[in-house]
Amino acid sequence: MTSENQIIGRNLRIDSDRLWQSLMDMAKIGPGIAGGNNRQTLTDDDSAARHLFQKWCSDAGLSLQTDKMGNMFGRREGADPSLPPVMVGSHLDTQPTGGKYDGPLGVLAALEIIRSLNETGLKTLHPIEIVNWTNEEGCRFTPPMMSSGVFAGVHSLDWAYSRTDASGLRFGDELERIGWIGDADVGGRPIAAFFELHIEQGPILEDAGIDVGVVTHGQGLNWMRVTLTGKEAHTGSTPMSSRVNAGLGMAQITMLVHEIALSHAPQAVGAVGHCEIFPNSTNIIPGKAVFTIDFRSPDPAVIKAMDTELRSGAGKIAQTLGLDISYEQAGALDPVEFDSACVNNVRAAAARLGYSHMDLVSGAGHDAFWMSKVAPTAMVMCPCVDGLSHNEAEEISQEWAAASTNVLYHAVVETAGLVDE
Repeated sequence: MTSENQIIGRNLRIDSDRLWQSLMDMAKIGPGIAGGNNRQTLTDDDSAARHLFQKWCSDAGLSLQTDKMGNMFGRREGADPSLPPVMVGSHLDTQPTGGKYDGPLGVLAALEIIRSLNETGLKTLHPIEIVNWTNEEGCRFTPPMMSSGVFAGVHSLDWAYSRTDASGLRFGDELERIGWIGDADVGGRPIAAFFELHIEQGPILEDAGIDVGVVTHGQGLNWMRVTLTGKEAHTGSTPMSSRVNAGLGMAQITMLVHEIALSHAPQAVGAVGHCEIFPNSTNIIPGKAVFTIDFRSPDPAVIKAMDTELRSGAGKIAQTLGLDISYEQAGALDPVEFDSACVNNVRAAAARLGYSHMDLVSGAGHDAFWMSKVAPTAMVMCPCVDGLSHNEAEEISQEWAAASTNVLYHAVVETAGLVDE
């Protein structure tokens, strides 16, 4: 196996133009209305993106395997096939108003590493597997990072299949409908290491003028679905004092969530995201409101405190307005500390390549969080313009993409080990 100095001497670099073109080609599938993407999980557009990725994997000489959650794995065999693979990837699904880079950058950077290795003719000791995780976003089927969670043993397969979207469609049924239920079992196999490249989805790197983020930790999160039940009534003929308005309760709890997060700032954040009111008619007082709350912090004690404060305050609001209130856990994730050896490989790669870099705590959740439970794991962050993400105006530069992918390339190859031939 080669030494680190031999890796340096080979001056490994990806093809920046090819990576960028792949990103643009993938972005043509499931276009949004403002330059981004709406390629939600298990839609026909998701299937089309998978078929394109499958073709690219085949063209790169990878053997492709799909598991029962629809997770796609493209394998480049190592010199010793008995060794566990070094896995690298992210997700191709997007938010309803998603950008072109949140997820796809990590998947296509992994593909670019394989293409670049093929061009050099280099062989790694460990196999390398690139992965597209199903339903990372969690916008259609909650929770987020669902399929990597099944892979890591956090969720059961049956539970995941039973999840429903806003229309009542089951995850398992939709996965079957688009034709991407594989034969392979989900997880339960050794992984040498997992690496994920992702856009930062925040402004820290750009504001500091830093090329690459080295992710050391990840914030924990608590997603809660709240249902308020009141009574529908005519908006014109019902006295204000006689109303049992679920929409009003939702509005007041939205303000409460904001106040709770502010009280734990700057580390904690929180907001109400997905909202629905029923029957959603102009002249009917809402009789039901369903909405999700997202609290995050790197401190588990703070997450617990925000949950306690929310339940206490929301209960008082519901009681005052005469509403029934119920809660459902829609997602939860403990704070994450990534593997020190893998993190050091990322940090060393950035230094070796001459890129400015800094340590980061990821404010967003990622598949790497669940993978850290079953394999040594690290993340690389790419800056994004104004820190904007989950927005069609999300943007990065080709230079940023190349820098972060080159760092990923070196970290993955160093972990997989080069073989002298």
